Amino acid sequence: MEEKFDLVVVGSGTTGSTVASKCRAAGWSVAVIDSLPFGGTCALRGCDPKKVLVGAAELIDFSARLREKRTVTGQLSIDWSKLIQFKRSFTAPIPRQKEESFEKAGITNLHGRAKFVGPRSLEVAGRRLDAKHFVIAAGARPAILGISGEEHLINSTQFLELDRLPTEIAFVGGGYIAMEFAHIAVRAGARVSVLHRGARVLEGFDPDLVAALSGRTQELGIRLHTETVVEGIEKVGTKFVLHAKSRGKELSISCDLAVHAAGRVPDIDDLDLERAEVERMEEGVRVNDYLQSVSNPAVYAGGDAAATSGLPLTPVAGYDGKVIAANLLDGNQQKAEYNAIPTVVFTIPPLASVGLSEETAMQTGLRARKNHAQIGGWYSSRRVAEKTAAFKVLIEEGSDRILGAHLLGPAAEETINLFALAMREGMTAKALKRALFSYPTHASDVQYML
Repeated sequence: MEEKFDLVVVGSGTTGSTVASKCRAAGWSVAVIDSLPFGGTCALRGCDPKKVLVGAAELIDFSARLREKRTVTGQLSIDWSKLIQFKRSFTAPIPRQKEESFEKAGITNLHGRAKFVGPRSLEVAGRRLDAKHFVIAAGARPAILGISGEEHLINSTQFLELDRLPTEIAFVGGGYIAMEFAHIAVRAGARVSVLHRGARVLEGFDPDLVAALSGRTQELGIRLHTETVVEGIEKVGTKFVLHAKSRGKELSISCDLAVHAAGRVPDIDDLDLERAEVERMEEGVRVNDYLQSVSNPAVYAGGDAAATSGLPLTPVAGYDGKVIAANLLDGNQQKAEYNAIPTVVFTIPPLASVGLSEETAMQTGLRARKNHAQIGGWYSSRRVAEKTAAFKVLIEEGSDRILGAHLLGPAAEETINLFALAMREGMTAKALKRALFSYPTHASDVQYML
C-alpha cells in the first residue's frame, strides 16, 4: 500500500529536522526517515559529545600550564570511563526526545535505509512512500580508504563510545577529527600518533598558524607523520601494525587502537538516486543556488549530502534547512549564500578561521594588508600561561573590508565570531576597532589585531 505525504525527509539531523519542523508547522504532511538513531551527527556523534571530552582535556591542560608556573599544585587526571558516562548523559536522551517532538508535531517517524524507486517515490522498511517533495539530508560517513586491513579501523563514532582508552592510539588522517581526538587522547594519558598523507595537517587552515599548533602538538608528545600514506593494517596478537610509506621510506607503527580520521563522504550511495533521476557528484547531490536538485525539481538536498560551497558544519546544515524550507513553502526565492562562516578546530589551544586565506586573497588579485603576530606574550595569553597563540587578519586596501581572520590561542573559538559578525554585516576594520569591549577579555584584543 502506498502512503502519500507532502514532504519526505531522509535524515533526522540539523538540516532534516529544520525542514521537517518548518514544513509541518505550515500544515504539510511530513515523514522523516533515518537508519540511525534520530538526532543526527552533531548531537549524537560529533560536535556536542566531542566538546564534552574537550572540556575535560582543557582542564587538564590548564592545570598543567599553571603547575609549570607553580601557581597550583597537585596533578589532575581524566577518569575516561566516567567522562564517557558524562558524555552519554547528553547523547542518550536525544533520540527519544527527537522522536517524541516529531510525534507531538504530527510528523511520521520511520527507521531504515531509504531507497528511491522513482522520481517521486521511495521505499523504507517495506513501505512505499509517495511525496510531492523530498529532502535529502542524510549526512556523511567515513570514506572508504581501499587499503588492506581497513576493517581493523574504528571510526569517530566508535571512539566516542570507548569505555576504556587504550595506551597507544594511531589516527589515520590529519584533519579535524584526527587533531581534536589526538589532543583529547594525549591529555587522557595515551601515546598518540597521527599519520597524514599531506604535507601538513589541517590543510584548510592558515599555514603559519598550523605550524605553530603543530609545534605545540609535538611538544605534547603526539607524533605527527606528514607525507605518510598508510598502505595496510595488520593485527598482530592484541596489537595493530600500520604499514605506511613516509617520504619514500617504509614505516611501521604499532598501536592498541587505530582510528579512521581520513575524511568523510556523503552517505547517499545506496539511495538509488539514479531511479529518482537525481544527479550527484562526488561531493553530494548536485543542486542549484536554491538547494534544489538540478535534475529532479521535486528533490532538495542540504548539509553534508549536498554538493555546495558551504563548509561541513552544523550552523551551515541549519542554514541549509532554513533555505530549503523557505523555498519549499514560498517557491524558489532564497539562494544559499555561504559568506563569512567561521570554523574551529577544537585542539588545545583551538584554531579558528573565517573568510579568505592569505593565499586565496593573493590568487584573486585582492590588495590586502596583513596583520600577523605571535601573541603568546599578550596579557590574555600570559594570564593562562598559554605560549601558543597567534593571529593573522587580512584587510583590503582602500575599502577597509576585513577579508579574513585566523586565530590560534585561548578563546579563539569565541573571538572568531566577532570577526564573522563584522564581516557578514559589512563593518570595516576601523568600525570594529572603534567598538568598546569589556576588559580584560579576549574580545578586547580584537582592536590590536586590526
